[in-house]
Amino acid sequence: MSRIAVRGFAVASATAVTAVGAVTGVASSNTGRPGSDAEATASDMTLLADIPVGRQAQVQTASLTQQADAQAIAADATAKKAAQETARKQAATDAVAKQKAARQAAEKADEEAKERKADQEAAGRSSTRGASGFPVQSSYTVAQIQAMARQIVGADQFQCFSNIVDHESTWNYQALNPSGAYGLVQAYPASKMSSVGADWQTNPETQIKWGLKYMNQTYGSPCLAWSHWQTHQSY
Repeated sequence: MSRIAVRGFAVASATAVTAVGAVTGVASSNTGRPGSDAEATASDMTLLADIPVGRQAQVQTASLTQQADAQAIAADATAKKAAQETARKQAATDAVAKQKAARQAAEKADEEAKERKADQEAAGRSSTRGASGFPVQSSYTVAQIQAMARQIVGADQFQCFSNIVDHESTWNYQALNPSGAYGLVQAYPASKMSSVGADWQTNPETQIKWGLKYMNQTYGSPCLAWSHWQTHQSY
């Protein structure tokens, strides 16, 4: 009769063995192995036949439970490893996204700083020129305002600039549109002109300089702005 070890116990049968776990060893009198080896192997095993009948089912169930536990532990380890890999990839993706956002924010901040600096420099130049070239007054005539514009805009662009101002405000530096547009060039919102000077509400020089800057930056020149105005009735 052969002895088959299954998870720490052996099943002895003359005809067949019902598997209840992984077979870990076989000891038989006709295996060809030295008798001493067979005896040593058999001595380390417990025969299922040696276990009381009432406990055999319990022992078999315990063996299957051990196998199920081992499989569950292996599956849990695999799942944890997959979760860790997923988390690592997500962390890498998030890091790249954060770096991109930080770079874009830095570029935007740098651009805004350059614009503020340019506006401040323009405001400084306007203030200096206004103080020396055009004395601040409580009111201005159309002729005085046009004389300022000729000097600020230049002869080659003045007529185009004048055409726009004629249509927008008829050279009234206090012209207020119901929409909120204000001044010679009807800036909207009117507070935009503060980038050139804090006196934008009362000083036509400030309005002219802001209008010229806007036309140059948006269209390239007052004459190009006038061409746009003629097509769209606005600029």
